Amino acid sequence: MQLARAIDDFVSFLVGERGYSPHTVRAYRSDLAALASFAEQRAIDESDEVTLEVYRDWLWAASQSGLSKATLARRSATAKSFSAWLSRGNEQTVDAAARLRAPKPDRSLPRVLSRDAMDGVLDSLVARTLDGEPVALRDLAIVELLYASALRVSELVGIDTGDLDLDRRTVRVLGKGNKERVVPFGQPAHLALVDYLQRGRPALAARASGGSHSSAVYLGARGARLGTRSVYALVSKLLLDVPGSGPEGPHAFRHTAATHLLDGGADLRAVQEMLGHASLGTTQIYTHVTTERLRETYRQAHPRA
Repeated sequence: MQLARAIDDFVSFLVGERGYSPHTVRAYRSDLAALASFAEQRAIDESDEVTLEVYRDWLWAASQSGLSKATLARRSATAKSFSAWLSRGNEQTVDAAARLRAPKPDRSLPRVLSRDAMDGVLDSLVARTLDGEPVALRDLAIVELLYASALRVSELVGIDTGDLDLDRRTVRVLGKGNKERVVPFGQPAHLALVDYLQRGRPALAARASGGSHSSAVYLGARGARLGTRSVYALVSKLLLDVPGSGPEGPHAFRHTAATHLLDGGADLRAVQEMLGHASLGTTQIYTHVTTERLRETYRQAHPRA
């Protein structure tokens, strides 16, 4: 089978059979497009011509171009999944990438805001809502819910009005692998959402062109469903002057919420369910965060540290 067709069929398999999210599918397609380009440069256009040596050369060339260990590890995982799928479908007699290895990604702790820093971010957003400007009301409702429920940004922008239960203070979201879960949120997020839904969202919805109607909770300035890029831009601007290093995207609020839950005594299993993690090991990264913060406090406060 031609390599390009094999890649298209594999991507269709990920969507139809595995139910992977659009973001995950884009990552697979991007990696495999890079593999196809590498193979084309070596006059390889059939899937069964992509041998272990080709996969290894591809990863080596990527490492020489300066790609991070995390990206190399992801490309290795993509190649192994693709090769295993080819062998199961009898497109090639052996799983060429079964013995493929890539450097382990560096383990870095996620960015976590202190409680004072988080309060400062929220207070600044509250101040902007005093004149009732619709976008300001929406932005406060976004950050309050991100922090209250530790949602992924893709889950947040996918929320429809029917997914909110304001009486029970819960929201239904669709996570990775199309897995649905119901997540609670607190009183401050509830107040921000009610205010936005009553005063902000109707004003934004009225701006939609052609009278079109969106069921999305969060709307953009033109009345359509808000996109992830807009949320990234909002959060990046909010975190610009907040002390700390690390990524400045919406995931910082997810990391912060999980860490504050564990700091407050929440059960690790409960936090795992709230975050929608398939593996408890993924959630345990936040126990490392709390331990590292404890060590830093000790170093700063103890006279014999």
